[in-house]
Amino acid sequence: MNLKHTLIGAVVGAFITLPAFAADVTTLRAATWLPPSNPQNTTVWPTWAKWVEEATEGRVKVVVEDYTGHPKTLFSAVEDGILDVASTVNTYLPGRFKLPSVAEIPGEISSAEGGSVALWKTYQEYFVEADEYDGLKVLSMFVHGPGQMHTKFPVNTLADMKGKKMRIGGGLVNELAARLEVTPVNAPATKSYEMLQQGVVDGTFLPAQEQKALRLTEVTTDLTLFPKGLYTTAFTIFMNPDFFEGLSPEDQEAIMSVSGEKLARLAGSAWGAADAEGIATAKEAGIHVVELSPDDPRVVEMHKLAEGIDQQWIKDVADRKVDAAAALAAFRKYVAEEEEKAAKP
Repeated sequence: MNLKHTLIGAVVGAFITLPAFAADVTTLRAATWLPPSNPQNTTVWPTWAKWVEEATEGRVKVVVEDYTGHPKTLFSAVEDGILDVASTVNTYLPGRFKLPSVAEIPGEISSAEGGSVALWKTYQEYFVEADEYDGLKVLSMFVHGPGQMHTKFPVNTLADMKGKKMRIGGGLVNELAARLEVTPVNAPATKSYEMLQQGVVDGTFLPAQEQKALRLTEVTTDLTLFPKGLYTTAFTIFMNPDFFEGLSPEDQEAIMSVSGEKLARLAGSAWGAADAEGIATAKEAGIHVVELSPDDPRVVEMHKLAEGIDQQWIKDVADRKVDAAAALAAFRKYVAEEEEKAAKP
């Protein structure tokens, strides 16, 4: 073989090896339906993507894509393999994912981080065997910060809520809305700005962070803050199981090592920090921000209105063949443990 053939062979050989090298990197397509300013996009996805890449030593790379469909369709999009990973609200598919709503019982949590970790631990201990997520690989769970009242009117007493049109996202907040005698309008959180701007609703139940993230300062006048909020919303982060099984055991273990409780804590912490930013933004914008004390008549009355919703949750999940009462007690224990940790200097 002459020198010319030797050089050509070397170049071709090098070229042929390039696809094999590229194939060693697996792209994991994650989807987000929330606005760019949401902590899920500013903190959670970027941090988890970095963790995954580091844990797999570069063999798995996460790419986050915008999702323009209704967030409830993310479950089927991941099940069908259209996407690899996503997170969304469980109650956007009423009746399918009942158990995580333990975290949505009014007055249970004071921080998103503590509630998120408590929910994940309770899921692992009590809910996994119920197999509500058949067709999905659950990576983690989390909750947003305590849901509050964002309105176009002052809430001097709870009677001011009667007959008002309020955007709600589903779950146990629906029961609370009924007890407040508001007119419920079901819609995703991302529709709040548009609905308030157009006068479709008079207010929305959402965490305080949305004053900034969803720009509610532009379409509301009042933010009424309850010490533990009115409710929270449970989210799940999930993966296509075939995609997961297609990874090497080493990479499966690596991804789970940066998911689970670690990811729940990250997500909860990010959403909790965003609540403080939302309150500050509201005050700067001239929103009438009222931070209620535990003994405020509105808080006392709200506690009375919420009585029995925990027992309603237990009845609602009776068909899931889990010890719901024990799960609720465990959730409360985990919340208390997280609050105790947070209180330590």
